[in-house]
Amino acid sequence: MIDLTGVSKVYPVKNGGQVVALDGVNLHVDRGSIHGIVGRSGAGKSTLIRCLTALEKPTEGHIVVDGLDLATLTGSALRAARRRIGMVFQAANLLDARTAADNIGYPLKLAGVPAAKRRARVEELLELVGLEGRGDSYPSQLSGGQRQRVGIARALADNPAVLLCDEPTSALDTESTAQILSLLRHVRDVSGVTVVIITHEMAVVREICDSVTLLGHGQVLQTGTLEEVVADPATPLARELVPMPVVESVPTESADSRFEGNAVGTVLLDVVFTSHPGVPTGATVLHLASSMGADVTAGTFESLGSVQVGRLALTVPAYHADKIIEQLRKNNVHAEVRAQ
Repeated sequence: MIDLTGVSKVYPVKNGGQVVALDGVNLHVDRGSIHGIVGRSGAGKSTLIRCLTALEKPTEGHIVVDGLDLATLTGSALRAARRRIGMVFQAANLLDARTAADNIGYPLKLAGVPAAKRRARVEELLELVGLEGRGDSYPSQLSGGQRQRVGIARALADNPAVLLCDEPTSALDTESTAQILSLLRHVRDVSGVTVVIITHEMAVVREICDSVTLLGHGQVLQTGTLEEVVADPATPLARELVPMPVVESVPTESADSRFEGNAVGTVLLDVVFTSHPGVPTGATVLHLASSMGADVTAGTFESLGSVQVGRLALTVPAYHADKIIEQLRKNNVHAEVRAQ
């Protein structure tokens, strides 16, 4: 559905210099999937989404969306291609002087769709996003989550092949975020639209995405399905997806030191493992850690797709830490000293 090949975007600056916003980006998004794009500020996310919407042309490369190379289109062909791409913004960006129904129908009005057909499509979309009976409400009469639902309905008005969502939940509370993510999944399941979510919230990726790409300094640092990404827990993206467990306090002695009667310093180990073949289960990891004199200080377990992922904070004797790390790694469990 979406294929980026060798996409670069360079902006000239004063004194003959330049800023490289995108640098040889290659990216594939399957049709009907939900794909997350993450990265720190300045990673190139905003430039990428402007290129995907053809608001910017790449300096080099090809951007193929639904079979059309946006980088080569102009005029009416480009306008038609843009109508195949719906856009959901962080703050919905509704027209305050128009009702929810008028906001949803506005793209259809601009496209010259007859009034009767517009009304039918608007009613269909209001039902799809769970706002039946609220078509006459103005944005000021709607909650933040309801306004975002209107924004999603507006983005779907032209039956797009792709729905681009730029931080769609970052301005919402926890409950509204969960509702919007559930709605996006429902929209994908019902319509088959391909969804791309630009976000800095790893919880969003864990909750809804089938695949994810990490951008850094304008380059793709890592990409793949969630199962592929977390299968290698040593990678930065894998560890971002499974949050480090919160450690309230660190024991000054470990089980090993108490057993031997030695007062020794302790360190925290960050341990990450998955349930794919060749890797011990969570119970095995816990037994292995305990047998080596480690205390489980905190832990978290999550299911990402078909993969079970665990992350532990282990308290171990400082003098024994290297040996424990070596033993865990021999058992295909990623372990390292955790920064405190």
